[in-house]
Amino acid sequence: MITKRPTLPYVSVVLSFYNEECVLPELLRRLRAVFREEIARESVRGYELIFVDDASTDNSAAVLNEEYRIHDDVVIVTMSRNFGVSECVLAGMEQAKGELVVYMDADLQDPPEVIPRLLDAWHADPEVEVVYTTRRSRAGEHPLKLLITKWGYRLINSISSIALPVDSGDFKLLSRRVVDELLHLGEVKPYLRALVSWVGFKQIPVYYDREPRLDGAAKTKCPVLSRKVIWGYFDRALISFSDAPLKLCLFLGFSVSFMALLYILVVLVQKVLGWYVPGWPALMAAILLIGGVQLLMIGFIGLYINIIYLESRRRPRYIINRVDAKDNRAKPTDHGRRRRDIA
Repeated sequence: MITKRPTLPYVSVVLSFYNEECVLPELLRRLRAVFREEIARESVRGYELIFVDDASTDNSAAVLNEEYRIHDDVVIVTMSRNFGVSECVLAGMEQAKGELVVYMDADLQDPPEVIPRLLDAWHADPEVEVVYTTRRSRAGEHPLKLLITKWGYRLINSISSIALPVDSGDFKLLSRRVVDELLHLGEVKPYLRALVSWVGFKQIPVYYDREPRLDGAAKTKCPVLSRKVIWGYFDRALISFSDAPLKLCLFLGFSVSFMALLYILVVLVQKVLGWYVPGWPALMAAILLIGGVQLLMIGFIGLYINIIYLESRRRPRYIINRVDAKDNRAKPTDHGRRRRDIA
């Protein structure tokens, strides 16, 4: 059932983070300044800041606990261990009570001052359910990372059935309707950027310039060439949204079989004409070629089997250790339940 769209929505801001103690005070200051202005101009009626701590090992928890003690706008969700960005964002959405949910990185590369533009875009069109951000520029990031990211988006778009906005990351405004749909999906390894596109509805962009990390001396938590990012791209993005690797295996199998058949015909003709010279080079080349293609196909198939195995175990995507929220805060409704919890 579609609920009536609120004129003055309550906004939940979900921020997944890991070891951001140096950034949190400035992030809180800027977020509060933004929402004070939004309340004053009657764009929203209220807000909450949901911080999802992905098992940080620094002093982040102490910083947030002090803010929680003083202010009513802070909600702290502490994970039982390190689960990853997408899982933590979904855990934050599960606790969110707003009609609108904004999720963004906590390192201030995504400026909180862009949020009013997201709200304006949502208010301007009654059919819009998602307002996503597209980066015009990305300050402080290595050109190699930008190139790999650019072609990574284009690869997904070229082989999958979804249209993933290029240069658009984890900074979006979602309606409650979209959040409900995302929470009902039961994927073990969610790729949130693509899932938002997959659920559909009307989605529009807002363009902005991404800033460098506020804590410039700190290393990025997700280096683009790290094992976590590379395998995450295969498991979450490539495998989950495309069957192209399987079709590639089929194509390679047919191609190699056809070339092998042609080679057999060539050998037979040479033997009949007396041109055949026995030797190892051609034999070894054929064996290595076919063996390499077979290993490639087995590897692709193995990735899909692994995802099937993970889904069949039906483990939860994440486990929340504790939630700190004020007593006067409304409890999240049934939209927060995962499909496997209500089946």
